[in-house]
Amino acid sequence: MMYRLVFSQVLRRLDAEAVHRFTVSALALLARLPLVKRLLHRALAPHDPALRVTAFGVHFPGPLGLAAGFDKDAACAEALSALGFGHVEVGTITAHGQPGNPRPRLFRLVRQHAVINRMGFNNAGAVAAARRLRRTRSVPVVIGVNIGKTKVVPESEATADYVASAKELAPLADYLVVNVSSPNTPGLRNLQAVSLLRPLLTAVKEVADATPRRTPLLVKIAPDLADEDVDAVAELALELGLDGIIATNTTIKHDGETGGLSGRPLKARSLEVLRRLRAKVGDRITLVSAGGVEDVDDVWERLLAGATLVQGYTGWVYGGPLWAAHIHRQLLRRVRRHGLKSVTEAIGRTA
Repeated sequence: MMYRLVFSQVLRRLDAEAVHRFTVSALALLARLPLVKRLLHRALAPHDPALRVTAFGVHFPGPLGLAAGFDKDAACAEALSALGFGHVEVGTITAHGQPGNPRPRLFRLVRQHAVINRMGFNNAGAVAAARRLRRTRSVPVVIGVNIGKTKVVPESEATADYVASAKELAPLADYLVVNVSSPNTPGLRNLQAVSLLRPLLTAVKEVADATPRRTPLLVKIAPDLADEDVDAVAELALELGLDGIIATNTTIKHDGETGGLSGRPLKARSLEVLRRLRAKVGDRITLVSAGGVEDVDDVWERLLAGATLVQGYTGWVYGGPLWAAHIHRQLLRRVRRHGLKSVTEAIGRTA
């Protein structure tokens, strides 16, 4: 309630990207305070065994995580874990650092509980992110690393660019995500075509498979793919032995500022793509649902539809710092109310 008041009276009047930068800086400071982190983690992180989920050999304390796009440079993952997220996906990270697109490039649509961004993969690059990921952690956190194409790299050299990032980051990640679905890097979504995606994923998978623990590899797709293209990506993921698919990224099907739309308007299509993927792949690979996740009802619905993990970002923007902790507590109550021993028993029940 307090956060809603602060948001409506103060935060919504401030520049969205300025608030984002301030929040990342504050959480990065928190990440350097081990005692405070541990206290917050004890109070807010999911600890009950009934919430634990295992996906592609990785153990998650709870199914709800933070989607890529917030912690672009792996600066504050521990602090985010302490606030209640079951995993944190950092990035998108490119092989070479880049400033991203010109400002303004981040816009709130408050009435729709949505955000439009055209950030353009602004980040300091794979080497800088790897340096941060090597730091000793004082609280447990599952970190996924999301990699994308450097803007100046031509499409013909995209595979080599992704491979360069993977070589730096795959050994440090709990799982690796190939992002070919952001609308804010010119030509990137072309890589979702199976003819281009197959050699790219094959090359990155070779790197991920060669790490000491074999880093799980996932691909993230757009909600704007035609249904037959969703099916084609699902078949490719099975063919190549990928560990999972994240569905979905932002959509360009809107009437607002140029960029990708996230939040409530994406809810229906994201759920539709999840159900289509589940029908295609069953439980043979892990499905991660993102897009329009706002509350425990959304998380529960995605689990029932076949998602093993769920991610949010825009929901957190409007829900406040305790959003993930609150949802995990509500989810635990729901698991018990349904007489289940574990949240994993709910996965795929309506698929």
